[in-house]
Amino acid sequence: MPRQGLDRLDGRMLRLLRERPREGLLEIARQLGVARGTLQARLDRLTGAGVVTGYGPDVDVAALGHVVQAFTTFEVDQSAREAIAARLQAVPQILEAHIVTGPGDIWCRIAGTSNQHVQQVIDHVLEVPGVRRSTTVIALSAVIPYRVQPLVDELAGLVQKPDARRR
Repeated sequence: MPRQGLDRLDGRMLRLLRERPREGLLEIARQLGVARGTLQARLDRLTGAGVVTGYGPDVDVAALGHVVQAFTTFEVDQSAREAIAARLQAVPQILEAHIVTGPGDIWCRIAGTSNQHVQQVIDHVLEVPGVRRSTTVIALSAVIPYRVQPLVDELAGLVQKPDARRR
């Protein structure tokens, strides 16, 4: 999919929508100094282009009792990747999964209530035909939690791009 252009207003709108998800579009439009219809049209355009993908609340899995997060790489038979991906989809503790290059084949982020629970999830996946082995690391803390706003700000021209020559 080609990159969708963002201008400064798009960037400011997305920032406010992320910071204040329960605030109405009329109030956000007022804060941005644009008509509500303008804001709605921009939001519809970004949603239609697949840039905006959801409006749900963010959920903290640790607050739900899943205090251990692990990053596991599974080595799999290449011909079984699609079937394995379908089986992974059915495991609720797998928060995300990606086919990757380099060592390993499928990378998963797993949430568990304890180290033993994470081990049970991994053992369950290792029973899937075509999964050969796993390598796991346990997350101790999140230095930078998942985020997109800094990238949006840069693409929209709201912040200066870092100068790669300065080191």
